[in-house]
Amino acid sequence: MIVVKLRYQFRVYPSAPQGIKLAKAFGCSRVVWNDALRIRQEAYKQGKPVPSIVELAKLVITEAKKAPERAWLGEVSAVVLQSSLRDLGTAYSNFFASKKGTRKGPKIGPPRFKKKTSRQAVRFTKAARFSITGEGRLRLPKIGDISVRWSRELPSDPSSVTVIKDAAGRYFASFVVETDDKPLPELDREETDTGIDLGLSSYAVLRGRKIASPKFFRRQEKKLRRAQRKLSRCAQGSSNRRKAKLAVAKIHARIADQRRDFIEQETTQVVRESQAAYLENLNVKGMARGRFGKSVQDQSLGMFARTLEVKCARYGRTFVKVDRFFPSTQLCSNCGALTGPKGKKGLPIRTWTCDCGARHDRDQNAEYNLRLEGRSIMAAGRADT
Repeated sequence: MIVVKLRYQFRVYPSAPQGIKLAKAFGCSRVVWNDALRIRQEAYKQGKPVPSIVELAKLVITEAKKAPERAWLGEVSAVVLQSSLRDLGTAYSNFFASKKGTRKGPKIGPPRFKKKTSRQAVRFTKAARFSITGEGRLRLPKIGDISVRWSRELPSDPSSVTVIKDAAGRYFASFVVETDDKPLPELDREETDTGIDLGLSSYAVLRGRKIASPKFFRRQEKKLRRAQRKLSRCAQGSSNRRKAKLAVAKIHARIADQRRDFIEQETTQVVRESQAAYLENLNVKGMARGRFGKSVQDQSLGMFARTLEVKCARYGRTFVKVDRFFPSTQLCSNCGALTGPKGKKGLPIRTWTCDCGARHDRDQNAEYNLRLEGRSIMAAGRADT
């Protein structure tokens, strides 16, 4: 068995006094980050050695609490402030690794100063001695017992908890736990493996079924447009503007929640039905810059691919990425000729007939070709499992 780290997130409902204490924790964490970042930047400009995390903790936490202008740092848990410093150290490590080319993914810049934004978060580690009471409440140091809406049990004792306040004013507790992976019963690969052709007209085409496009953003677009228009007409700094901004954030939060739930359900079904999944490695960022950019972002195809890959790894399924330049749509699955619709002009064409006489549904033909290509990649030993 392989031990994996998972994150479980639950809605929490702090009381009004607890909300004030959390706001103080958010602010103090932000101030410590900014103070430490300023010290590092000044040391770099003056050519001095960069202070370590321990030295920074002494300067911006221990010594700062003794100063009258920073005495309020003592009103929150010290673990929250130390976590902020560790996050700053991690941000610098990632920046230097990205600059050297040893970090995967796109290039990232150096840490920046934090401003008070709509989304805020603080993290409590085991050192903070947070706990879950017998009544099912989350006990946090210097904050109290917070009511939690449990949707399921935690598989083990959490190593940390992050309290998040999102733009819609909701609070969440995000627990990090360690648990064993859960391989599902093995299925017959030849009978259950599937290619997955992602698109816009249909969200995805799999072996034997199609997933209809939910279009969560498009359904709320009219309502969102009215809310944004109302927001633009409110005076800066007014109470009405704050309420209008919250209304816009709630619409966006609802869309994001629906999309996330949809992707979780569909990827779980794919993992349960299929022993192997072959997915085209799409350039989603490039697609989002094109003519159908809003629709591409509404689909969140990248999130679907990442979620499916993680679940396949956890549940013992095979996940294969097929090269994005593989002509799955243009290739005739009957004779292998490249006679299918090509380029942007071919997008409206949903069915086509090959020179060999075979008539194809565009998406189903692409799924079949992806399946064959995925199997060949597996046979060559080049798959991501």
